Formats: sequence, structure tokens, C-alpha cells
Amino acid sequence: MREWAGKRYWLVGASEGLGRALALQMSRAGVELVLSARSRERLEDLANALPGRALVVPVDVRDMASVREAAHAAGSVDGVIYLAGVYWPQAAQAWDAEQVEAMCDVNFTGGARVMGAVVPAMVERGTGHLVLTGSLAGFRGLPGSIGYGASKAGLMHLAESMQADLHGSGVEVQVLNPGFIRTRLTEKNDFSMPFLMDPEAAATEMFDHMGTNRFQKSFPMMFSWVFRLSRLLPEWAYLRLFARRR
Repeated sequence: MREWAGKRYWLVGASEGLGRALALQMSRAGVELVLSARSRERLEDLANALPGRALVVPVDVRDMASVREAAHAAGSVDGVIYLAGVYWPQAAQAWDAEQVEAMCDVNFTGGARVMGAVVPAMVERGTGHLVLTGSLAGFRGLPGSIGYGASKAGLMHLAESMQADLHGSGVEVQVLNPGFIRTRLTEKNDFSMPFLMDPEAAATEMFDHMGTNRFQKSFPMMFSWVFRLSRLLPEWAYLRLFARRR
């Protein structure tokens, strides 16, 4: 099990939802936190609610200069957790180019920017802990998931490549793939969301896994098997089960 007390972690995407819930759990465990998101006001509100020490460092993950400045302000950290994300449900027939670009830029490229700002120093030190947040939607293309599913699939693939390169280096990599979480983002959905989780329950799943040395966790477990097994289906069977009916 990982020892948390006295560690220092940078949480990117900490201002609300899963990020906020995870920050509260980590702070209670004795972790000093660097809290980042775009809204300074929300971050300061969270920092004031935490039992432990926290530094507020606003960042726009779509801007490399902002990421570098935030990484410099965060300083030396034991771990980095990337939770930043945006989401708009949409099908290809209703493609909104600006929204799709934002999902790709925040959910995937933003993660790559943050990793690029912290990985070299961790590799040089030979120690570090990197956690990326994927999604069950990233396992295979889903209807109504233009932009979001692809961006999460990219982040999950990035984590796999990092794990392959950094295995045995002292720099640990993990990826968490949650299902539906009750947040401001999922409030946009107008369809049934099976196994919908509250942020606190999802944060517990995430924090428990972060304490292990296992690479990947997809949850809720039973729901995750639907997506994981879907990768084994031939195209005709997958489309029959998942494609949107006209």
C-alpha cells in the first residue's frame, strides 16, 4: 500500500465533481495538495474546505504557456493526477466543431501538455506517480459520443504508452476509467445512465486504486465488463448491439 502522509500531489481539474471529492479524501489522508483548474474562486473555496495544506494554482490546460507556468508554480511534487475534462453529448449528425475541438483539446491534448511538463523531471529523479482519468466510453466508439469518446481513448492510450516506457523506472503510471458520475457534465445527458455514481463514491474507487501498484481500473466493475468485452466483438455484432437505430 502507498504511504500518503507527507506526500505532495498536483491535482489538475480539482475545482468540482470527481476532482473536488478526490481532493477532500487525499487531504484527509495527509496529502499536501496543489489545486489547479481555470477558476481561482472555486479552487480557493475548495482549499478553504480542506483539512490539510493546499496551494491554489489556476491553469488553462489548452495553453502550453499556462501549463508550464502552473507546473513551475507547483514545484516538485510526488504525483500528478489529471482530472480535467469537458463534455457535450452529440452524434455525428449534430457535429459542433468548436465543442469537439474543446473536448479533444482539454480531455486529451491537455493531459499530454501536463504530462510533458512533469514527466522529464520525474524521470530524472527516478521517482513519481502519474494518474490519468479515462472513461468507459474510451474502450470503443459509441453513438452520441463524438469528441468525448475519442479524447478519452487517446488519453487511455497515452497512459498505456507511458506505462510501457516507464515500467521499472521508478515513475509509476495508473489510469482510471469510470462510468457515469453525477456531475455538472452528466446533467447534460437526456438518456438513462446505468450505475450512476456520486462523486464521493467514484473518488473512493479512484483513491483506493491509487494506493495499489496496479496499472488500470475500470469501474463500476459489472458495468465496465460491457465495454471491455465489446472490444472482442466483430464489427457486425458490435454495430447490431450498439449502433444508433435510424
